[in-house]
Amino acid sequence: MSIYMKPGQALQLWNSVCLTQVRSAAPDLTLRQTVVLLTIYLEQPPHTVRGLAAKLNVAKPVISRALDALGILKLAVRQRDPRDRRNVLVRRTLEGSLFVERLGDTIRNQAKDLPV
Repeated sequence: MSIYMKPGQALQLWNSVCLTQVRSAAPDLTLRQTVVLLTIYLEQPPHTVRGLAAKLNVAKPVISRALDALGILKLAVRQRDPRDRRNVLVRRTLEGSLFVERLGDTIRNQAKDLPV
């Protein structure tokens, strides 16, 4: 499905989604935290700190800081890979799945309300 939006419409949608998130009781994530979370949930596992850093072209400490915040919010968890203790696996959680689903619903609903 291809959706065409003018730049102003895309920015209006982004603003509307962000405003809805800020006004809700949902956790207030930074852009980096949001991108890390969406990467974990939209792309097939397994996910590692090293792999996420490479995928997003950022340093591992950036991923670690984002995962610290996501872990506190129970949106994702880290654990050592039992097969290779040097690797840190990043796993999805029920809370994270629900957060991402609600975010998707918010985006879809806000897009429906955009003027044509």
